[in-house]
Amino acid sequence: MNTAHPRLNFSTAEITGATVHEKRCTVADMQGYYRDEPARQHLDPGKLVYRVQAWLPAPEGQEGGLFLGTTLIEPGRVGDEYFMTKGHFHLNRNRSEFYITAAGSGALILMDENGRTVFEPMRPGSIHYIPFHCAHRVANTGDSLLSFLACWPSDAGHDYGTIASRGFSARLRNINGTPALVEVA
Repeated sequence: MNTAHPRLNFSTAEITGATVHEKRCTVADMQGYYRDEPARQHLDPGKLVYRVQAWLPAPEGQEGGLFLGTTLIEPGRVGDEYFMTKGHFHLNRNRSEFYITAAGSGALILMDENGRTVFEPMRPGSIHYIPFHCAHRVANTGDSLLSFLACWPSDAGHDYGTIASRGFSARLRNINGTPALVEVA
């Protein structure tokens, strides 16, 4: 049992402590995720798009355990698409997840296995349930850092490959200053 306890900053949702793992994703890491690849190539490849902090007190893959994480997405755009996470399904498709928005504004983008895509606005205090069998990603639609907490089962796993190869059926784009889902042609 992991007895080291991290600390949570409630205003930013940042998690700190010796047992917290952090992963960073830069503009260079997002190759192939935006429709306007030339626009992405014109950005500084080292520019931070988002980072994920995770506390994993149970072994990965253990049934009955829970993980806690924070995602912090920088404001910015690639062409008319907002900075966003790569998105994923869970490897164990029967697992759900919660997101709780701490700061900023954004959109939780959900796609079911039939390709139906919707989004939910994220604002401080909003709580979002991600149903099983749904791919999910988040975009920062505001001008400041978007941060949110996540809680998911330790046996959920992550399938990033399906999204990397097929993408979402719709893209969240800035259309005349408003976030809108646009079907992929």
